[in-house]
Amino acid sequence: MLASPAPLSAEQVLGRTPALKEPQLLDGVLHWLEQRPQERGRTTLMARGPGAEPVELTPGPWNLRCRVHEYGGGACAIGRGPDGAPLAVFVHDGDRCLWRLDLDRPGAEPQRLTPCPTGGRFSGALGGGLIDPHRGRWIGVLEAGGHDTLVAVSLTGGDPEPLHGPEDFCGYPALSPDGSRLAWVEWQQPHMPWERSQLWLAGVDGQGQLQGPRPVAGSGSQAADTPADCSVFQPLWAGDDLVVSNDRSGFWNLECWPGAAGAHGEGPPAWRPLLPMAAEFAMPQWVFGMATSAWDGERLLAMACRNGRWQLGQVALPSALGGPWQPIEQPFCDLAGLTAEAGRIACVASNPEQPSGLLELELASGAWGHSPAAPCPLPADTISKPQELWFAGHGGQPTQGWYYPPSGGGRPEAALLVKGHSGPTGMARTGLSLGIQYWTSRGWGVVDVNYGGSTGFGRAYRERLNGQWGVVDVADCAAAAAALVERGLASAERIAIEGGSAGGFTALAALCFTNQFRAGASRYGVADLSALAVDTHRFEARYLDGLVGPWPAAAATYAARSPLQHADRIRCPVIFFQGLEDVVVPPEQTDRMAEALERNGVAVEVHRFANEGHGFRNGATQVQVLEATEAFFRRHFRL
Repeated sequence: MLASPAPLSAEQVLGRTPALKEPQLLDGVLHWLEQRPQERGRTTLMARGPGAEPVELTPGPWNLRCRVHEYGGGACAIGRGPDGAPLAVFVHDGDRCLWRLDLDRPGAEPQRLTPCPTGGRFSGALGGGLIDPHRGRWIGVLEAGGHDTLVAVSLTGGDPEPLHGPEDFCGYPALSPDGSRLAWVEWQQPHMPWERSQLWLAGVDGQGQLQGPRPVAGSGSQAADTPADCSVFQPLWAGDDLVVSNDRSGFWNLECWPGAAGAHGEGPPAWRPLLPMAAEFAMPQWVFGMATSAWDGERLLAMACRNGRWQLGQVALPSALGGPWQPIEQPFCDLAGLTAEAGRIACVASNPEQPSGLLELELASGAWGHSPAAPCPLPADTISKPQELWFAGHGGQPTQGWYYPPSGGGRPEAALLVKGHSGPTGMARTGLSLGIQYWTSRGWGVVDVNYGGSTGFGRAYRERLNGQWGVVDVADCAAAAAALVERGLASAERIAIEGGSAGGFTALAALCFTNQFRAGASRYGVADLSALAVDTHRFEARYLDGLVGPWPAAAATYAARSPLQHADRIRCPVIFFQGLEDVVVPPEQTDRMAEALERNGVAVEVHRFANEGHGFRNGATQVQVLEATEAFFRRHFRL
């Protein structure tokens, strides 16, 4: 049984701990992005050499943020200029322009590369790029006028030069070491990149122009045995070999095209599976800058997810000796952002007892160090650790979640909080979440549900949600709660559900269409599927075609699933949180849902936040949301 901790305060949980993102190694120096909630979500570039203290390279007011496809990512590229000197190229959110920072000149000021009107902003969104040292330029994605374009920007400054115009979306450019080949990912509406996408490859001529671009893997490519629907993730050059994750086997497994850098002509690519495993070597591509594999100059390193737990290992290329998968011993099971250089690995890592931080590991010795973003405020013996929960979900299918017992242990009278992750193609992870510990320290059990549609369990598990959003996820969350009640670990009269974005939709739909829950909380959750289909931004404009049905042909299904159309079925208290700058789920949806419940006499609270969009970045906002949610549930459950 857990020792009983003092209840965590919201300030201990949120508002202080920065989010660490996109580590990159260069010349033994580790660089990373640090998003600081105490500075209203400002993101800055950090660096640390071996044995040195971290140094902030872009102090305020610099804010490194990409807005391509609204969700962004990939705001900073680290590399070398034509003279071999290290530099960073980043997007500053203040003007949306590209800026250059010379890393070999301590204290140097960034220099703007892309022009914009005086006092204005660059027209378009830039990001997800790399540095081409052979030609002294940045290569990345420009989203403007409803189109993506692969562009190049000179490291001495100038307008973006178009390189390639995809049919729809593109991202994840990867340049071969000799600069002769460029690979990237494309996808087209109505598909999302994790549903159906292609890996493209082109030659790069002496003037830096792309020659003979063609799809070489994924849907619509010339690769043998490729099904109509498959997706690719993160092209990577391992010397002259091209590596990518491809889910044509049913799992995102690594494949290699030996000698792709020297391949010419239009012949079919010679892909070879590296690790046929029931494991995922990729994540859904919501943002740029994600990395689950890395090349250190001699070895291919990768992260693999099996049933919701991540593992780090070394992968043998077809020409290499040794076994196909060599696990690397280290104590972390929640990993992201892999980078490697000369026998050294770094990534963002956590486990059920240690918070997220930078993991650095030397391959030769196996020695590792972990630098948490903030110290853990809990003694180890008071931390509620995730217990794997398998239960019969929608249609009786085996479904997984992580159950966190309350302080004092699960018991029939304990309150239970059911969490539905966002995405909905996301996953419930196992790293230490102080947000979950906030609840368990107050006597709540928590179940974080990997409902059908979640990543980490293969393509078939993800595709359970095809055409069934608002049905499978709702049934799985209700079934998880029922399983815990049946096992005597929670009270059927004290079950709440909460979620943000897609998880907010699941929460609201669960309140409408099941009788399992007694209260709910929605953070910028979808209330009206029809409005989302019509009003949302370009990246997700056709997402619901796969999750619900083609719009407007399936309008009746949209109405049948939308909580707003069935608000009269909700009879329990609901609290809402909404950013007024949200372009993914406009504030009007939350307002209309809350008004409908109020007309029906349901207890409702609505908290609106200026200067917040889809996903709250300000630490003060995050604290207020957590405190208000707990107070609302406690009041209505009379705890």
